Amino acid sequence: MANCEHFRFMEPSIGTRPSSDLTFKFFEDGKLVIVDNDTGRTINPRELRGGSYDFYVRQRIAFIKRDLNAKRAKYA
Repeated sequence: MANCEHFRFMEPSIGTRPSSDLTFKFFEDGKLVIVDNDTGRTINPRELRGGSYDFYVRQRIAFIKRDLNAKRAKYA
């Protein structure tokens, strides 16, 4: 199994939107798994809204940068 980075995101409820407790798993082969910790359901990135979507985008960009830097260091 490929190495992965785990992140947990907890967003408080805002207005009528319920709180969210999500675990993001970024695998080194580019695969992503998002799990709703309250229900155990796997979530598609298209279902994310608000702070959870912002968190996902920031972590994805950071993951890509780290991966590129590691490859650059390895093959340079």
